[in-house]
Amino acid sequence: MDTSNNVQNPGGKYRWVVCGLLFFATTINYIDRQILSLLKPILDDQLKWTNTEFGYINSAFQAAYAIGLLIFGWFIDKYGTKIGYAVSIAAWSVAALGHALVSSIGGFFVARIALGLGEGGNFPSAIKAVALWFPKKERAFATSIFNSGSNVGAIIAPAIVPFVALTWGWQAAFVMAGLAGFVWLLLWIPFYEVPEKSRRLKAAELDFINSDRDDESNQEKVPWSKLLGYKETWGFVLAKFLTDPIWWFFLIWLPDFFKATRHLDIKKSWVHLVTIYAIITVLSIAGGYLTGFLTKRSGWTITKARKTGMLLFALMVLPIYGVTFVSDWYAVLLIGIAGAAHQAWSANLFTTVSDTFPKKAIASVIGIGGMAGAIGGMIFPIVTGMLLDHFKLLGDVTQGYTWLFACCSVIYLLAFGINHLLAPKFEQVKIQ
Repeated sequence: MDTSNNVQNPGGKYRWVVCGLLFFATTINYIDRQILSLLKPILDDQLKWTNTEFGYINSAFQAAYAIGLLIFGWFIDKYGTKIGYAVSIAAWSVAALGHALVSSIGGFFVARIALGLGEGGNFPSAIKAVALWFPKKERAFATSIFNSGSNVGAIIAPAIVPFVALTWGWQAAFVMAGLAGFVWLLLWIPFYEVPEKSRRLKAAELDFINSDRDDESNQEKVPWSKLLGYKETWGFVLAKFLTDPIWWFFLIWLPDFFKATRHLDIKKSWVHLVTIYAIITVLSIAGGYLTGFLTKRSGWTITKARKTGMLLFALMVLPIYGVTFVSDWYAVLLIGIAGAAHQAWSANLFTTVSDTFPKKAIASVIGIGGMAGAIGGMIFPIVTGMLLDHFKLLGDVTQGYTWLFACCSVIYLLAFGINHLLAPKFEQVKIQ
């Protein structure tokens, strides 16, 4: 029974400090991811790669990311969020620095694989940390806050990466990102601990955190083979497989979209990119807050609030179909709204895992779903590159982007329908 409403919100706010650390890590994570796409207009002349080759490089990253998610899902459940997150960010920071040492298509291929393996620990660590540090009614909002780091990273990257690359060389952008990860480690190690071991946490806040948590002390770690036997797992996995590639499409291909269809190189399009992710950041936090508001203020069940929000966010993506038919700034608005809807959708989708699975299974389920999303993200860049090269030969790259945005516009409704069929209610699964 949910007893959280009977426990008064305490004066202590250390759980939000933890959320801030998760936000900082996710910001760095997404700066690292976006650097290569922002440098593509510069590296095009140096490497002479095709869109298909660029797609294969990004596909290699996604394949490695899928493997990293599985490895870290297991590693974090076994050794905890503190160690798991530290190992993950140390690994991806070293990999980011390694990009500065390569100068060929093959070199970038290897560097992206190393980065993907390291970054696999980010979301399993962050989602499990939220489950440990927040009661259910605050989890969607906390998830949307740390997940907005992806938007902030996407704002910061186009604002500073082109300047750094054009001033000190493209290698300097990767060095900057790698060093930022080690700065985060200096904060994470002394300031993070599980709530029961944290000396900075007041007793009243610990009671509030545990107010709606079932007793899971006697539960053993759940193997992946058992988790795959639950339809709720597949509801999350298939939704991730379908929708994660759309966000990757935005991150990887938007600089090329503005260059190829609007003739705006990175010196001009960075303003459009920053605006897009500013819109996403503001609206996605509001979207994450919505389901918590509906639960607390309107008295809705977790299931009703989550599903209402997710359906609304899926509908908000539909207008992106018209991106190639409108002016530059209308395109910015449509992409920004769709991106915000994705992030709000993603925050709530992540939170459904902690709604339906015990703590010791959360990181593993997130890892499995993240792997599925990475596999989708591995396939989509290859298809994108081939499609754009095909229409480039026909002299109409814009038509290629029209087809791609049309696909993006409807995929969330499909994902919502599948998720609803497999998980009609977000209630704790009784694992035998």
